[in-house]
Amino acid sequence: MPLTSLKNSVIGIDAAYYLERIFSISREPLLSALGGWPLAYGLVVRKDLEDLQSAGFRAHFVFNGLDYGTEDDPFRSTNASSALIAKAFKLYEAENTTEAVKEFKAAGVPTSAALSEFLKKVLYDLKVEFTVAPYSALAQLAYYEKDPSQFIDAIYGPSEFFLFGVDKLITKFALSYDVLETTENGTSMKVSSFSLDNSTFSWMDRRECLEQLGNISPEIFIDACMLAGSNLMETFPPFRNSQLFPTGYSIRDAVKILMTHGPSVSGVCAQYQDDKKIKQLDYLDRYKRVMTGIKHHVIITKIGNVETLDTAHAPFDVHDCIGQRLPEELMYYLFRGMIRPRVLNWLTSGKINVTAPYAGGETQEYQKLVKEQLLPWRGQALCLLADSINRYYGKKEVTTRFWFDASIEQKLNLKDLLPSQKYALRTWHVSDQLIGERKDELEQSEGPGSSYLFGAIRSIASHSFITKTLSTDDSKPLRTTREIVTNVIWRFLHLRQYVDGDHNLTAWGTFLVQILEKLGSSSSREQTEAAFLAVELLRLGIFNPSSISPSYAGPTSHTTDVDRRNSMIVSWVASLGKIRHHAIGYSGPLNRQLLAFQSLVAEVRTSLRDLVEMSLVSLFLEGDADRDRKDWMDISLSLPFYEDTSCAVGILFKSYLDELSKMDDPTSESTRAEVKDKAQSWLKHGDFRGSFNDSLRLWDAVYDNVKSFDTLTGAKPLWDE
Repeated sequence: MPLTSLKNSVIGIDAAYYLERIFSISREPLLSALGGWPLAYGLVVRKDLEDLQSAGFRAHFVFNGLDYGTEDDPFRSTNASSALIAKAFKLYEAENTTEAVKEFKAAGVPTSAALSEFLKKVLYDLKVEFTVAPYSALAQLAYYEKDPSQFIDAIYGPSEFFLFGVDKLITKFALSYDVLETTENGTSMKVSSFSLDNSTFSWMDRRECLEQLGNISPEIFIDACMLAGSNLMETFPPFRNSQLFPTGYSIRDAVKILMTHGPSVSGVCAQYQDDKKIKQLDYLDRYKRVMTGIKHHVIITKIGNVETLDTAHAPFDVHDCIGQRLPEELMYYLFRGMIRPRVLNWLTSGKINVTAPYAGGETQEYQKLVKEQLLPWRGQALCLLADSINRYYGKKEVTTRFWFDASIEQKLNLKDLLPSQKYALRTWHVSDQLIGERKDELEQSEGPGSSYLFGAIRSIASHSFITKTLSTDDSKPLRTTREIVTNVIWRFLHLRQYVDGDHNLTAWGTFLVQILEKLGSSSSREQTEAAFLAVELLRLGIFNPSSISPSYAGPTSHTTDVDRRNSMIVSWVASLGKIRHHAIGYSGPLNRQLLAFQSLVAEVRTSLRDLVEMSLVSLFLEGDADRDRKDWMDISLSLPFYEDTSCAVGILFKSYLDELSKMDDPTSESTRAEVKDKAQSWLKHGDFRGSFNDSLRLWDAVYDNVKSFDTLTGAKPLWDE
């Protein structure tokens, strides 16, 4: 149908399904070789949404919330991706770049869940509405569509919506573009122009499906869909048997098997009771659980209540099929996108699955990081959350499993870790009036894109200011965005022991302040966060030559071990920054060792964000902030460590140093200028000099203070070489 027929309507969009469609249109082949967020997808999404909404309809995105149901093997997909990436790097290092790029592309991109925060930020910038479902976006959108208030007029998403009672479904937008020839500066070029009149969309009608399958009942149709397999339920094992179905299977086969041996899934399972895979999966029990989860899924209503569908007939143990209940206030913060579901998932499921990073994570140092060093961080995040909700969760045991040895089950018993530090953190309740006295330090704090982190850290370097923070009136809830964000950051700094119980800087806090002072007030948000990460990595002992396997090192022109080591340390610091790049996929040199380092950094960054968000949640749940507000995403985006970055700058920096070492006079300014000019050719769609200078500023700030704080860091002898 013509896209214009959707004019004046509201279309509910399944965010995960939309991301999959965007990936199929525009995939960055080297994304898996760099880590971080995509470089081009922001522009692609912006253009796509602008074109779609030119038809006159309004989009409302819904994201998946907490995990629900069970997953057979949480490590399978990431293990497969890391194996493909390892294969791709072997091809790349053998200079078989064409085949290497194919393997990098085959390794895929981050999952839609991993990129949800990326899409939320883009939607926020475009002022496109979105919400986050308590659990499945399928159930939430089905509620929106069927509710008498009719929040939305139609749904765009996968066929699984039919299982939730949706009758009509938009499955595809076919946007049309006219190719025009134009001339610019004497050069003939072709440009594409969106054609609204020729753009269409495809849709499915459940009733037509029932008719085409032989006028079957809705119940038979749902069971056939379940047997055929989906994201909700694994395919009925006999359909995977090539002897029974040599040419494959379709939903018609599922209908036929139901009509022959059913007409229920129980009857079909009884017919195939000797199938080993059915027994192994306990298929019938799993089917019943999934069906219960569909019929009584958890949604958030128009008045903000968190309820199950068909509440009157929901079984008392429905939580076994979906997930354990959390306070409605907490679910509302998730609903508005202020927090991510990650830590909430740990608490409700009692499970933490640490999956393989892109680089594989085979080194002892990486495994030590995720297994031992970040364990206290996870405990702190869980305790901050559990300490502010029902006491039941304070007795919860959370089990962590790791991709490198699934037999390891690391137990975290929260009752042994509680009480949390929430009471110590609540001493940070500084009013906006007092914060305003440090206007010079906080001058960058003027919105989601600014560095509240920089201002918050610099402000507590003043002893006179810190004295005032201890005698604040905590009877009034914090109201403004600046109040909340700044106090959350101070609480986070307290949690990470950059300040003590009297709000004074610790030794590490002084070290951090000095690095930021060296960077200067003109430093960007990305540079501030990179400096903070550098300090955390020093505290963890990760800036160490043994942190990454030598087998990852790749080719280098440095002739001595010291030169190679120094080149890598400088490149590690550089890789903490963000590349200055156009909105197009990266095309340049690669380095597996720096991807391995990026995996370490990404794990630390994500864990820091967990602590930031749980500091925020604790502040709200304890009543320290005014809840009557609309700036939920402003708060989330203003807090640090929202965005993940790639190792691209580090790769470019190392390539520059390698090239420089080949020159006869590598220390002369003319030689360095020559190599920088050459280096720009490696980065076809970015600014090498700008990225290089950003990294150099960061290196100077970190290096100078490592030397000055040798007793604290213990890294001076290594870095001096």
